[in-house]
Amino acid sequence: MQILQTKIPGLLIIEPNVFEDQRGYFFESYNQERYTEAGLDTRFVQDNISSSVRGVIRGLHYQLAPYSQAKLIQVLKGTVLDVAVDLRQGSPTFGEHYAIELSEKNRRQFFIPSGFAHGFSVLSEEVLFHYKCDRFYNREAERGINFNDSELNIDWQIPEEEAIVSGKDQALPSFKEAERNFIFRH
Repeated sequence: MQILQTKIPGLLIIEPNVFEDQRGYFFESYNQERYTEAGLDTRFVQDNISSSVRGVIRGLHYQLAPYSQAKLIQVLKGTVLDVAVDLRQGSPTFGEHYAIELSEKNRRQFFIPSGFAHGFSVLSEEVLFHYKCDRFYNREAERGINFNDSELNIDWQIPEEEAIVSGKDQALPSFKEAERNFIFRH
């Protein structure tokens, strides 16, 4: 397994060791001992799977502290553009976003620590999306930022007329108006 740093502190790309032959492939999608040895000492308590069709944009979602979630994300089928936005006050990259293509072909994982908003757009005909969380879902702590926020200026790689976005996500506040309570810790 190889762990790659991104331009935003705490966001990590994980490339698993994949063993392929004429039968197909095998890799460990998660081994707590190996991840801990690599410095990712996160205890995951919940796994989520979503299925979406091309053009869907989900996000940008997060939970306020102390219920904020670290996530380990992976695509099982298809391709997404996965996006994380730094919401940690005092971070040198506060308000910046990082986007990465995750797919069943590249088998990359994306680790997003607490203090980030998260979303993705579906670039393939369909996608099966899997992520682990280190805290349980908490409805009262749930917050979000509008995916189309002009200050964040995220290129979701989906033409606006083809975007499929829930009414709930369309009604989320702007980056400036969004409630957040995260502090950057070195």
